[in-house]
Amino acid sequence: MLSLDGLEMIAVLVVMGLFIKVLEQFGMFEPVGGEDSVEDDFELSTVCHRPESMDKLEEQTKFTKKELQVLYRGFKNECPSGVVNEENFKNIYSQFFPQGDSSMYAHFLFEAFDTDKNGSVSFEDFVFGLSIILRGTINDRLNWAFNLYDLNKDGCITKEEMLDIMKSIYDMMGKYTYPTMMDDAPREHVESFFQKMDQNRDGVVTIDEFIDSCKKDENIMQSMQLFDNVI
Repeated sequence: MLSLDGLEMIAVLVVMGLFIKVLEQFGMFEPVGGEDSVEDDFELSTVCHRPESMDKLEEQTKFTKKELQVLYRGFKNECPSGVVNEENFKNIYSQFFPQGDSSMYAHFLFEAFDTDKNGSVSFEDFVFGLSIILRGTINDRLNWAFNLYDLNKDGCITKEEMLDIMKSIYDMMGKYTYPTMMDDAPREHVESFFQKMDQNRDGVVTIDEFIDSCKKDENIMQSMQLFDNVI
């Protein structure tokens, strides 16, 4: 069980780890049999959204063509239309947090993947995000995490935004997980977050403060290494 002392700082990484487990559950990382190309799948598949060519995706991400093939086949099996909407995303998360309400955190995570803000996550959106999380540099991964926390995308994290994030995490974990938890616990963790991150005490956390503080935290750095060999 994740210690609450570190929850406000590494929640993104921990929950993304659970997201990878979700993908494994739905066969996203199963071995591919045969050597047929993903382009053949593109041709045979009747989908509403067709991904870009495999060669182009290989250039734009840090996945090999074979890895992209595995990811695409799993994605297509679960999302025949070629895209995932927010409701489907929430349904996946709800299966892993039956004791709580994961809908709001799933919403925030969906927003992070839906980079073009069209209300759906395509295969390209999916692999671009995974490429950063699983294969990106430390700065790449921390930038992605910061973007998740920065709800209105104005370049800084406010206490209000962090409180929304923390409430969604507590809702997701459920009351039965931490039965003695006080109602003001999310706000206390927001204050702890800002004590660690808001280096100039101006009431907001910038990307530079966030990255610098995370790099100085051994637990965060160790947590990020968990993703290095997922696929």
